[in-house]
Amino acid sequence: MLQDAEKPPESVPHTLPVTLNVNDRQHNLRVDSRTTLLDALREHLHLTGTKKGCDHGQCGACTVMVNGRRINACLTLAVMQHEAEITTIEGVGTPEDLHPLQAAFIRHDGYQCGYCTPGQICSSLAVLAEIKAGIPSHVSGDLLATPALTPDEIRERMSGNICRCGAYANILDAIEDYAGGQTS
Repeated sequence: MLQDAEKPPESVPHTLPVTLNVNDRQHNLRVDSRTTLLDALREHLHLTGTKKGCDHGQCGACTVMVNGRRINACLTLAVMQHEAEITTIEGVGTPEDLHPLQAAFIRHDGYQCGYCTPGQICSSLAVLAEIKAGIPSHVSGDLLATPALTPDEIRERMSGNICRCGAYANILDAIEDYAGGQTS
């Protein structure tokens, strides 16, 4: 049996201050250094629109935009996003004031059960920004040309967002509708 002097010290979580700029509001938090951005959003800020799906970065339910780029919130620590500009589904639109992409998801029944929808919408907005910025994907034919807004290009870029209901065709229709039908 170990004597008190021989016992290992009890593990005390290490907390750190972090400033998260979420949906144009600054939040000063003190979090365990191991807290993911997803858990900080849901548990500390009570922004539950961002969903916890697989917690391994494989389903896309937790997709948010950080400094305009999409990321899986379950794969980054909150402290790594100190002072970053974070947009969650709550910052995209509200039930009273839907973003046009949210309205397109409703029109095209792209939400089905709705669990993946916040991540799908955040990812869609970032996908369209990537295409507009000329960032190529795996299916881009010419890496030096601006990618065309094609169904294949959208499908490839959205492949990290899983829909268990299988509403992929409806999601694609909603994205194309919002993008103004600029597909080939």
